[in-house]
Amino acid sequence: MNRRSLVWAAVWAILAAGSVSAQDFPAKPITLIVPQNPGGTNDLVGRVVAQRLASLLGVGVVVENRPGAGGNIGTVVAAKAPKDGHTLLLTISSSQAINPALYKNPGFDPVKDFVPLGMIGSVPNVLVVNPNFEARNLDEFLRLIKANPGKYPYASAGNGTLNHLLGEMLNSMADLQLQHIPYKGVAPAMNDLMGGQVPMAFASLPSVLGHLKSGKLLALGVSSVDRSPALPNVPAIGEKVKGFSGTLWVALFGPQGMPKAVEQKLQDAMSQIMAQPDTQAALSAQGVEIARMTPSQLGLTLQDDLVRWARIVKSSGATVD
Repeated sequence: MNRRSLVWAAVWAILAAGSVSAQDFPAKPITLIVPQNPGGTNDLVGRVVAQRLASLLGVGVVVENRPGAGGNIGTVVAAKAPKDGHTLLLTISSSQAINPALYKNPGFDPVKDFVPLGMIGSVPNVLVVNPNFEARNLDEFLRLIKANPGKYPYASAGNGTLNHLLGEMLNSMADLQLQHIPYKGVAPAMNDLMGGQVPMAFASLPSVLGHLKSGKLLALGVSSVDRSPALPNVPAIGEKVKGFSGTLWVALFGPQGMPKAVEQKLQDAMSQIMAQPDTQAALSAQGVEIARMTPSQLGLTLQDDLVRWARIVKSSGATVD
C-alpha cells in the first residue's frame, strides 16, 4: 500500500470511529458537573435535568459538585474533560458570563471551550431578610438603609457571584452603602441569615423558596424586570429603583470538540426533556422560568451577556483577583 493509500485509510478509520462513537452514545454513565456547592440553583436544577436525561438516554447521569473560585474550578474540569459527551457542564450565567470579567485568568474561555447544548431557564435573585429585620417591605428597606450608611451588611454566595454584584448594583443605583459579606456557597449564607448573624442577603429564588414558604425568611424584592410568577406579591426592585435588573440563567454545555452527532444527540435530548410537562412543572416548582431557546440562541445570549456584565463589573469596581 502506497503512502497516499495509507493516509486515506487513516482518514476513513477516524471518520468511522467517530461515526461508531456517536451511534453508540452514550456508552457509559454521564457526569454532569455542577461548579457550585449543593443546595444552590444549578444544583437543584441539575438534579431535575439529570433524572430526565437518564430516563431518556438509558444510562445513569450523575451530578458531581465541583465548587470553588466562583465556579471556575468545575468549569475548567469540564472544559478539559474527554470530548466524548460523557462529561457535561450544567452551569449558571454568573460563572459562564460574569467570571471572565471578574478574574484575570479564569482558566477557560466560555465561547471557545464549550458548545451550547440547551438553555433551561432563568431565575431572579431575591432580596431576603431575617423575619425580625426592621424593614417589612421594599419602601421601608430603602429608607432604612439610606438613613444608616455603612451600618447594614448583606450576605452572598461568594465574591463575584450574581448575588454579590446585585448588592453592588443596588448600592450604586439607589445611593446606598450596604457592606458585602461573602460566604462559601448559598447554604451557609442562608443558615447565618436565618440564625440572625447577618440581616439580609441576595439569593437565587430556588435556593430560598422553601424558606420563604416556611416563614423562615421574608422576601422584599426580586431582581427580575417583572415580578416572579412564584412570588406575585413581591415587587420587582426595579419598581422602586429605576433600571435595576439582573437574572440568572441555567444552561447545559459540553466541551468543544465533541463529535457532531453526539453534540446533536445531546441537543435533541435537551429539547425533548424541556418540552415535557413534568420537567416544566418540576422546574417551575423551584422558581425557574422556562426559557424557550435553541442552542444557537443560547450561544448568542452568552456572547451578549459577556459584553453586558463586563460593562457592569467595570462600573462597579468589583474584582476577585
